[in-house]
Amino acid sequence: MKTSLSPIHVVGGGLAGSEAAWQAAEAGVPVILHEMRGVRGTEAHKTDSLAELVCSNSFRSDDATSNAVGVIHAEMRLAGSLIMACADKHQVPAGGALAVDRDGFAEAVSQSIEAHPLITVVREEITGLPPKDWGLTVIATGPLTSPDLADAIRGETGEDALAFFDAIAPIVHRDSINMDVCWYQSRYDKVGPGGTGKDYINCPLDESQYNAFIDALIAGDAVGFKEWEGTPYFDGCLPIEVMAERGRETLRHGPMKPMGLTNAHNPTVKAYAVVQLRQDNALGTLYNMVGFQTKLRYGAQAEIFRMIPGLENAEFARLGGLHRNTYINSPVLLDPSLQLKSRPGLRFAGQITGCEGYVESASIGLLAGRFAAADSKGEVVSLPPETTAMGSLLRHITGGHIVSDEEPGKRSFQPMNINFGLFPELSPGSIVKPEGIKRFRGKDKTIMKRQLMSERALADCKAWLTSGLA
Repeated sequence: MKTSLSPIHVVGGGLAGSEAAWQAAEAGVPVILHEMRGVRGTEAHKTDSLAELVCSNSFRSDDATSNAVGVIHAEMRLAGSLIMACADKHQVPAGGALAVDRDGFAEAVSQSIEAHPLITVVREEITGLPPKDWGLTVIATGPLTSPDLADAIRGETGEDALAFFDAIAPIVHRDSINMDVCWYQSRYDKVGPGGTGKDYINCPLDESQYNAFIDALIAGDAVGFKEWEGTPYFDGCLPIEVMAERGRETLRHGPMKPMGLTNAHNPTVKAYAVVQLRQDNALGTLYNMVGFQTKLRYGAQAEIFRMIPGLENAEFARLGGLHRNTYINSPVLLDPSLQLKSRPGLRFAGQITGCEGYVESASIGLLAGRFAAADSKGEVVSLPPETTAMGSLLRHITGGHIVSDEEPGKRSFQPMNINFGLFPELSPGSIVKPEGIKRFRGKDKTIMKRQLMSERALADCKAWLTSGLA
């Protein structure tokens, strides 16, 4: 297939890089895909196949009617995703989830990429930033970016641009927090930059509740670090269960200190300890548990954190973690089309941008490939609507954040899986109580809300893809 267009270079042959290369090539633009495995391995990969899955073989829920992960699956299929096509072809039984035969899946992606007439795979390690004479380039090197390339990225973007260990506190859907128990207040009613004095949601614990919580933390099932990760504990980033083990009062004098707070529901009774949640996104739909990074297993986290008054019915957009995850400060560094602001034409994609999960990484690769192809052909770059799963995730990565009132200039950016908390709210009046139902709230209302968000997302995605601009 002949073309007069200059090639787009893609660095990294994982899920995001493979998808970016495929999308650009399918748009008629030649691609050179650079993959270091085959020349240099990583601590986690076992083969030289493109798109090798290094952890689970599950792409999670495939329900596109009321699950955000299923919605992004459906959107990617609509957009001609190679990753989804190969996953569907090599699916293995997993109930409502999409799980794959990992070897068959990786082989299928590799064969498709290598057989494409517009894609050339080059096995080499890129040790610095791609040279400017390469032109349009996508870096999709993932959480295991080589140290030399990571240093080059940091040199271009600044010392604080890269995080090598990701300390993540659990994030809760705002509408699942019991505000009959919790209240809004900043410590000592401090307003701060852009604040109101009521910028945190506070969950009070009495002495017996606190002690039961500490006991559960110490007994909780924790996940150890992988051999190649090391043990990256440092001040300000200790898992809460490690703090609890260091002394029963440690948390009460740390992230759970009750000072400067008055329970709006019971002002005369001083809480023994308080868990604070801070707004995590500009939409105000997600709140993170301040100081609650943890290595507890997910099941244990959900069970233990629901012991906290006000969080007994909490729904988690993501649970906590502390692990190796190289990613850039995307809201500061990237424009809305994933280009590095300091160097137009150089895009980033996948987990290095600050998204979590196989399909999330691949979806950002899909967008980066399409955006780069549009640039190559002199076309207008069309962003997906924010009402879509891909659009909401893109917005999260490139700017859907608030500025911390504790650290002016720092953003509350943390890697995230796709979830409905990233979607814009439905228009007023969208949720209508079905006829014949007396009580319509709680779980039933949440299910309808998710169904309506899913329908809106898929309709808007189809419109975007058929507009001639996508």
